[in-house]
Amino acid sequence: MCNNYAMRSTRHVARRSAPKDLGHFSDPPLLVLASLAGGPKHGHAMVEDIVALCGTRLGPGTLYGAITRLEAAGLIEPLPQADRRQPYRLTTAGAQLLRAQVATLRQFTRLSARRLSIL
Repeated sequence: MCNNYAMRSTRHVARRSAPKDLGHFSDPPLLVLASLAGGPKHGHAMVEDIVALCGTRLGPGTLYGAITRLEAAGLIEPLPQADRRQPYRLTTAGAQLLRAQVATLRQFTRLSARRLSIL
């Protein structure tokens, strides 16, 4: 879903052929939603989950900027603090948006694969 929206098993292919100056193609809010789809998490747990999910490590500014925007949009919500950590969970609206984004990405990958097969 990230690292050029390539699955982990194909990341090595994209890395070999992609120009170095393009960087990573990722959408931090989408990555946060995907992480929270696995259950409530605090910031550090989200970072580690996103790394495990797709190999992308979000910095604190990127992560908390995405969290702030998602919370303001009603897509995630804070839970009571545990120690000094602030956990978040996906809202119903967040889950609906994530489902729609996954469906769009699925269509995108299917069509892109079809187009690549004719090259």
